[in-house]
Amino acid sequence: MMRTHRCGELNESHIGQEVTLCGWVHRRRDHGGVIFIDLRDREGLVQVVVDPSNPEAFSRAETVRSEYVIQVRGKVRRRPEGTENPNLPTGGIEVLASDLVVLNRAETPPFPLESEIPVSEEVRLRYRYLDLRRPPMQEKLRTRHRVMQVLRRFLDQHGFLEIETPFLTKATPEGARDYLVPSRTHPHAFYALPQSPQLYKQLLMIAGFDRYYQIVRCFRDEDLRADRQPEFTQLDVETSFMDEHDIMALMEEMIRDLFKQVLDVDLPNPFPRLTYREAMRRFGSDKPDLRIPLELVDVGDLMREVDFKVFAGPARDPQGRVAALRLPGGAALSRKEIDDLTRFVAQFGAKGLAYVKVNDPDKGREGLQSPILKFLPDPVVAEILQRTKAEGGDIIFFGADKARVVNDALGALRVRLGQDRGLVESGWRPLWIVEFPMFEWDEESGRWVALHHPFTAPACTVEELKKDPGSALSRAYDMVLNGVEIGGGSIRIHTPEMQQAVFELLGIGAEEAREKFGFLLDALKYGCPPHGGIAFGLDRLVMLMTGSKTIRDVMAFPKTQTAACPMVDAPARIHEDQLRELYLQLRELSQRERKKVAAQ
Repeated sequence: MMRTHRCGELNESHIGQEVTLCGWVHRRRDHGGVIFIDLRDREGLVQVVVDPSNPEAFSRAETVRSEYVIQVRGKVRRRPEGTENPNLPTGGIEVLASDLVVLNRAETPPFPLESEIPVSEEVRLRYRYLDLRRPPMQEKLRTRHRVMQVLRRFLDQHGFLEIETPFLTKATPEGARDYLVPSRTHPHAFYALPQSPQLYKQLLMIAGFDRYYQIVRCFRDEDLRADRQPEFTQLDVETSFMDEHDIMALMEEMIRDLFKQVLDVDLPNPFPRLTYREAMRRFGSDKPDLRIPLELVDVGDLMREVDFKVFAGPARDPQGRVAALRLPGGAALSRKEIDDLTRFVAQFGAKGLAYVKVNDPDKGREGLQSPILKFLPDPVVAEILQRTKAEGGDIIFFGADKARVVNDALGALRVRLGQDRGLVESGWRPLWIVEFPMFEWDEESGRWVALHHPFTAPACTVEELKKDPGSALSRAYDMVLNGVEIGGGSIRIHTPEMQQAVFELLGIGAEEAREKFGFLLDALKYGCPPHGGIAFGLDRLVMLMTGSKTIRDVMAFPKTQTAACPMVDAPARIHEDQLRELYLQLRELSQRERKKVAAQ
């Protein structure tokens, strides 16, 4: 065999043993006629010593450079006293080489693999196979593997079956564009890559497989962010004869088990729960980071009669909101810093950022500093200070607009201030968000849209739903961890009558419903059990558990922010013959389309 041990596996129990190792030269050092080589494989590093007493091995060792692939035979020995490396698991031993073989040479890599020098992401992705050799990257992918192992073991032990669902399927309304695949055997027809296995897993419930799971690749053609990719992995789970409380309790247990097994962390039992309404009221977000001790406070009732239209207008608007956010110690913020924060909230639609600096609350108005104070009567100012629990040295920011704009702007400001000011507490703060609205009204299209997806069950009857869709709550639940949604699920609709009612409210007529979802409507007629499930974003979960900044760092071969792969140069043009086989013809881009593509 080419090797007897992996590099990182060796320890003091192997002293005196003859071993054969294979790996990459991480670093080579020549110290006074003795050559030291740090040999690396996926398990770690070990120091190899080659001395002149073995001329043939020494001669070969003189030729090796970083990233050469070599094989070493030798004896494990204790390192001389004073030369141990406590920062290395193998730091107490070394291998005295008796033979060294160069298995392959390597050119100088485009970036140093053995150092922590920052490298642009474009270069890292172009040479991803080299980037993945770096120990921190290998450790992240090892953690990802461990996460998948633990999740599979838990679900297997709880009676779930892992069942694969198709990749070539039909377009469904999941909230993002589908990736389409033209069919050669069905001219002018297209498959769609799945945004999720939602309908297939519901069909599996109808088929009697009452506990299903799948670690599955999904595809969404949408604009990317740090935690988004065009192709991503999720843990998909579906169950029959369990209500939302049963499902949430089981999934909670699974995540607690995962953190204990992989990180040796004890998560709270049970996870706290917040209604969607309370989360938006207190944090401006349905995925709040509970590590940040800042909260929004409603002050709209105080502003209805003030002589300041910026506040009074939204306060009187049923769709409006006026809220305050207190930052302890924030009175020290400079004008420039406040201007920067104003530009920041403008990204979320805010027209400005009003504030009051609380220099000394005991002096009343005289102890405050703000351009808006002249518009606020003394009783209103006093009540704002009391509600926000303001103290000397604080600053109070205000948002006044449509509720969505205020929530988005102040919710994002809360997170930024928490991060910038060092207010983020350590540890893990999971929670469930429950009681989501069933629908949102879309002003642009003038119709209802599903807050989750159109197969989510409402917490009311068909009659109640039709009578007042705007007040209907869904039986949906999201798991949030440190400000990141890691899982979302719901109890599903299991009767044709409710499914048709939801389709109608979403503007999906009977003909369109039959065309797109006829197979589901038919299946619901044949004894569909009550069922529900959840999907966890595996990439996001591993990103959090490894302390990575983006999901790209925990995926072997991710895409760039423009959904491209610089390593293989994808997407790429295809040959005319292939287009002809698929009955496709390309058209020239218009000038406007060229500008749009260039801007991306």
